[in-house]
Amino acid sequence: MPSAYIIAQVSITDPDRYEQYKKLSTLAMQTYQAEVCVRGGAIEVIEGDWHPERLVILKFPSLEQARRFEASPEYAAARAARQGAAVMRMLLVEGS
Repeated sequence: MPSAYIIAQVSITDPDRYEQYKKLSTLAMQTYQAEVCVRGGAIEVIEGDWHPERLVILKFPSLEQARRFEASPEYAAARAARQGAAVMRMLLVEGS
């Protein structure tokens, strides 16, 4: 069964409020077996004009599990806490 990745580009608008999102999203990640590959960190553009402020890459054991995470009540609570604290763009990508 192929693994799956959620890739998120984040623009933080309220760092203090974003901390609550991070706490709640971490609980959801643990519940749904997400492996954190990237969460913040230095970004160096090596090609193109993409300049994300913050990237998050999560690995899941399957597409199904990643979808469960995204649709879960645990992540819904995190998403609600994020309102007004950040702009999020997320992709679900099948891996190998």
